Amino acid sequence: MIELGLKFTAAYLLGSILGSLVVGQLCGGVDIRELGSHNAGGTNALRTQGKVFALWVMLIDVGKGVIPVLLLPALAIPGVGLDAQVSRELITYAVGFGTILGHVCPLWYAFRGGKGGATSAGVLFALAPWLALPAIGIWFAVIVITRYVGLATMSVVVGVSAYIGLTRLPEEYGLFIFSLFAAALILYTHRANIKRMLEGSENRTEVVRFYR
Repeated sequence: MIELGLKFTAAYLLGSILGSLVVGQLCGGVDIRELGSHNAGGTNALRTQGKVFALWVMLIDVGKGVIPVLLLPALAIPGVGLDAQVSRELITYAVGFGTILGHVCPLWYAFRGGKGGATSAGVLFALAPWLALPAIGIWFAVIVITRYVGLATMSVVVGVSAYIGLTRLPEEYGLFIFSLFAAALILYTHRANIKRMLEGSENRTEVVRFYR
């Protein structure tokens, strides 16, 4: 259990490195939490700083979801080693969730993070690359139809959970449970978006400009 705790903590700390704030520091000290929607995620980065800035933010936030999942579960910690009583699968899912939680509630930035969409995508794609195509398909479809980025992100996490539940059980039971936890966290971080959509005040993305 020591290994599990240490790796979860390491993943959380890595997740706490926010792409938007790292890129912002490299671009003259920009803190996008003080701009636009005040969220430290890729969508606010795009709206307030432009495509190049947002691209680097996305690469960092997706990458930090992929790297811990691929590297940490099999890494032998000096003095701790690999705990034979804890499955690699459990450690993998714990590391993935820790990374997303770090992005949402980052220790390094006073627990004011992003909403976890990009990092969740990185984690899920590392866990199950076969999820990439349906997830991307859902995201683009919802963006084009509704022009709500937040709704597209929420639709992906819910849709992925449903897809796993309908097509991969009971073989992928662990992945299904992980996807439910990730979906619950993402829905929670988007609670303000849900409220604004219900009120009709949520910002819509200009689809043509978004992809040009």
